[in-house]
Amino acid sequence: MNMVRLTLGAALALPLAACGGSVVPPAPISRPPAGPPASAFMRSGPLMGMDARHLVQQFGTPRLDIRESMMRKLQFANGRCVLDAYLYAPAQGREPVVTHVDARTPAGMDIDPAACATALQAK
Repeated sequence: MNMVRLTLGAALALPLAACGGSVVPPAPISRPPAGPPASAFMRSGPLMGMDARHLVQQFGTPRLDIRESMMRKLQFANGRCVLDAYLYAPAQGREPVVTHVDARTPAGMDIDPAACATALQAK
C-alpha cells in the first residue's frame, strides 16, 4: 500500500513539475519614439504656423477643441463652412502651431481652406 501511495504521488507531481520552469520577465514598456518635429510636415498655405491664440482672435471661439497627447484640433464653423485646424508643437516645449487644415461645406463637400477662412471671418 505504501508503494501505491508513493507511485500515485509521484505520478501526480510530474505534471506540476513541468509548470515550474523559469519565469520569463515581461519586456520593459517603452514610449514610442517622438518622431520628427511638426515643422517637417508643414506645408505652405492659409493659417500654417499660427498658434491657437491667433486662430481664436481671427475666428472667435472654436466649436470644438480636442486635445490629445501630441496634437490639438480646433474646429471653427458657421453656416457656410467648417474648418479644422490641426496644431502640433514644432519642437519639444514650444507652442503648438497649425500644420494641417481641412475645410468643407456643412454638407461635407471639400472646399478650399482659404475660401473657408475668408467666409469664417465675414461672419
